[in-house]
Amino acid sequence: MAKVLVTGGAGFIGSNLTEALLRAGHLVRVFDNFSTGKKENLIFDEAYPFLEVMEGDLGDFIACQRATEGIEYVFHQAALPSVQRSVEDPMGSNEANIVGTLHILIAARDAGAKRVIYAASSSAYGDTPILPKKEEMMPNPLSPYALQKLVGEQYCRLFYQLYGLETVSLRYFNIFGPKQDPNSIYSAVIPRFIDALTSGRPPIIFGDGEQSRDFTYIDNVVYANLLAMNAEKTQGEVINIACGRRVSLNQLLKILQDITGSYLSPVYEEPRKGDVRHSIADIGRAKTLLNYTPVIGIEEGLRKTVEFFRKQGRSSLH
Repeated sequence: MAKVLVTGGAGFIGSNLTEALLRAGHLVRVFDNFSTGKKENLIFDEAYPFLEVMEGDLGDFIACQRATEGIEYVFHQAALPSVQRSVEDPMGSNEANIVGTLHILIAARDAGAKRVIYAASSSAYGDTPILPKKEEMMPNPLSPYALQKLVGEQYCRLFYQLYGLETVSLRYFNIFGPKQDPNSIYSAVIPRFIDALTSGRPPIIFGDGEQSRDFTYIDNVVYANLLAMNAEKTQGEVINIACGRRVSLNQLLKILQDITGSYLSPVYEEPRKGDVRHSIADIGRAKTLLNYTPVIGIEEGLRKTVEFFRKQGRSSLH
């Protein structure tokens, strides 16, 4: 049993991770300002006595100090996500994603935490034509969000080198699953596709739909985080977390059409600034350092996600 902090613990990834940590018997403190996270995400089927919810903002260093007090492991999931949001508001996303990360690292260091596991992003690779993406490749961020997440990685590495605070940066590739919000204009493509198909609206694809991603079901990411708690020889490392399989948006839509039974044709709109064309991960380092292999493939993950949305009453289909 360990005392752990999950920043952004009421968000999509954070709440799934929080539940897994609670199931594993850890004492979990969630730190969230609820700007994008939702309190209902922390309502689980099972009651957990070792859950503490602390409302606060990453921009408030005193609040970050309170959040890390007595903590052994920090899972830093909190961020202002979305490439599009960062293009529209680079200052706001910078405050959350860089300044907030620095606050958490300093607070964790001063609190004597054993390790910080940082939610990094595959967007750091940019649009380099070389596939698959390997951690040693030169980063080429195409958006403020991508740059900010890359800076967070570098801060993590420096805090290990300079102060001995153990850090591990997990580069997530296009995560999807239960509790992902389909209603925001910044929502990822999978919840938006599901919401459209099950509500009788044509799904929207930005670009020609041939852009591809390494879509990664949430359980794989949670599993990787749990492995990263105690994995040896990972200090200061950057590690891809994905499935190692590339699927185009057109292919993705076809799979979801078959799952939902809704065959609405998509509407194609102009590509969005800052989006990369193709992305697929080399997960060799994750296998070597974390003993990680994906536990859920994309088809099974999509079925589970559609089932979740239906149970939540977000679907007109039964």
